[in-house]
Amino acid sequence: MVTFLEKLAALVCKYMTVWVLVASTIAFVNPAPFKFVGPYISYLLGVIMLGMGLTMSLKDFRLVLTRPKDVFYGVSFRYLIMPLAGFGVAKLLGLPPALAAGMVLLGAAPSGTGSNVMTYIAKGDTALSITVSSVNTILAPVLTPYIFLLLAGSMIPIDVTVLLVDIVKIVLIPVAAGVALHMAAPNLVEKIIKIVPAVSVVFIITILSSVVALNAAKMATVALVLCLAVILQNVLGLTLGYYSSKSVGMSAKKSRAITFEIGMENSGLAVALALAHLDPMAALPAAVGAVWQYISGSVLASYWSNRPLEEEKDIAKEVVLVE
Repeated sequence: MVTFLEKLAALVCKYMTVWVLVASTIAFVNPAPFKFVGPYISYLLGVIMLGMGLTMSLKDFRLVLTRPKDVFYGVSFRYLIMPLAGFGVAKLLGLPPALAAGMVLLGAAPSGTGSNVMTYIAKGDTALSITVSSVNTILAPVLTPYIFLLLAGSMIPIDVTVLLVDIVKIVLIPVAAGVALHMAAPNLVEKIIKIVPAVSVVFIITILSSVVALNAAKMATVALVLCLAVILQNVLGLTLGYYSSKSVGMSAKKSRAITFEIGMENSGLAVALALAHLDPMAALPAAVGAVWQYISGSVLASYWSNRPLEEEKDIAKEVVLVE
């Protein structure tokens, strides 16, 4: 039974992008059955973050002490590049206030767990990716609302204190509970850990389908510009993430990790916050971004996985010269 569940979980995770596209399309065409999920999105996200906490332990933060510069750059780039990219793209395309605020909120969210998977596939520095994800998630309750206030405060009314409290409840407490459970009952966690990502994927799909259903009528009028905005923000994030990390002397392996940390966001958090505190339309960039970032991330990870790291190229050249 356990083996079957693990195989099923692997299948669910492997084709996540496909399931998201199918479910979102169905929700767009027939929104009624999906709308009831709306009030429960924050709870679903809490379960997702609990699952993230179960995969973490205190050792995931050890690079803060052993490689503080790498972690500092990763977290700084995360909270600098994407919010500004979202703000810039929104201004460039002249998006309505709700969508513009949604772009900034998506950019100000911490990186998503998908960044760790893409880094692993791309032969990047997975340890650095996990640490940066962990640190910027812990910092999210403070940084996300205040960055959002700074860039989007003039676009849409914001109660930053309520936003902060919600992030603590949705992110910090569940993640901390997951880490504590991992430390207190490692054997139990070990038995279920292969199934946890699939549960998160199912909940993410449920959340995104609900957002599409709640905004189906509005999506039809803004679909083109919305998709263009999200794609531009994501491509900017991936590109600037890679070259910013290279500019501060990071190796190719580290740069690949930082690229995904910046280009892949916790879109579920952005969706939950937008629905709870902003116009429902502000949740649309995160809903579209959740689909697109897995497409772009998968393509980039596959491309890098088939190309040797720059350090490996240099070694290969040296071997040829010696021979």
